[in-house]
Amino acid sequence: MSTEYTIPGEFKSAVEGKCPRCRKGNMFRAPLLSFKSKKMYEQCPHCDLKFEKEPGYFYVAMYVSYAFIVAQLVASCVATYVLTGNLESPWLYLSVAVGVAILLAPFNYRYSRIVLMYWLTPQFKFQGKHFLKSKEL
Repeated sequence: MSTEYTIPGEFKSAVEGKCPRCRKGNMFRAPLLSFKSKKMYEQCPHCDLKFEKEPGYFYVAMYVSYAFIVAQLVASCVATYVLTGNLESPWLYLSVAVGVAILLAPFNYRYSRIVLMYWLTPQFKFQGKHFLKSKEL
């Protein structure tokens, strides 16, 4: 008697904010579009992986967030030029850039941490034994 398991893909798990080691437990306490979206669990509720592996670990996520915001600002300013054709008004570009930065701040906060844990930290790679483990209550 064999039981087959479907292990979720790495990219799908990252988008959903699942733990990088077991891909079952949530990393954040609330969905992205909520007022409590910045609250992160200290440990995975499923496999007990400690997310902040050392003090100051998430400071590196600031660099990932910086790369996100630069790409977003360049893309939004290029889109503004394509849509308006206006190259003369710095206030137009400034207001678009500030608006994009404010609107995408929750996305940048969450996904900079997820990118850091999934692809920039080798210690947090997927381990099938934790995916198959059942959590005792």
